[in-house]
Amino acid sequence: MNRKPSSIVILTGAGISAESGIDTFRSAGGLWEQHRVEDVATPEGFARDPDLVLGFYDMRRAALTGVEPNAAHKALARLDAEFAGDLLIVTQNVDDLHERAGAQIGLEKGRVLHMHGELKSALCTSCEMRSPWDAPMSANEEAGRPPCPVCQAPTLRPDVVWFGEMPYQMDRIYGALRSADLFVSIGTSGAVYPAAGFVRDARELGVRTLELNLERSEGSHWFHESRQGKAGELVPEWVGEVLE
Repeated sequence: MNRKPSSIVILTGAGISAESGIDTFRSAGGLWEQHRVEDVATPEGFARDPDLVLGFYDMRRAALTGVEPNAAHKALARLDAEFAGDLLIVTQNVDDLHERAGAQIGLEKGRVLHMHGELKSALCTSCEMRSPWDAPMSANEEAGRPPCPVCQAPTLRPDVVWFGEMPYQMDRIYGALRSADLFVSIGTSGAVYPAAGFVRDARELGVRTLELNLERSEGSHWFHESRQGKAGELVPEWVGEVLE
């Protein structure tokens, strides 16, 4: 990168967490291969068989205890802590590895925005309130489904954006893109919209674009620069360029 950026928007996808041992959407033998997307990742699937859907996300939530942030997550946490300009890390991932690496959620200049929701959050379909959540959501024989901590109704669902639903905080993301001078995509397939369209939006706004990915994605041709390799190697190297 020739010029040091002053405002950065970063998009991270499943590829950044794959090196920590979390299955990507299309990974062979992963959870997604065992279920149809229509059954476990749509509002219609939840309406048909809530126990199947809740059990599926219970497994995904429990699996987080066995994984740790990798060098790429830690490098972005370093960027969050040390970068003097504006920074927004938009993740498509529902895991908590960015936060566990040290990146901050909040109103500070560096923050993580989960556009597809979070595994460790529950959304009540009755009162529409969100609550931190670590326990199973599926029903047990004695007590049934757990109650909402706010309204006590047994109507919790994963606070995860399913196919056919609108991702979270899109206005904030587009606002950050409009003021950015660098957009970086890390570990994404370039196939899932609207996130896959961010690079084109950035290009139309005159924003410099960089892709860091294991291999060229479906949208690689939209980027000014594309680097291929492991996120755990590429991301720390790039962060070093920005900070040093």
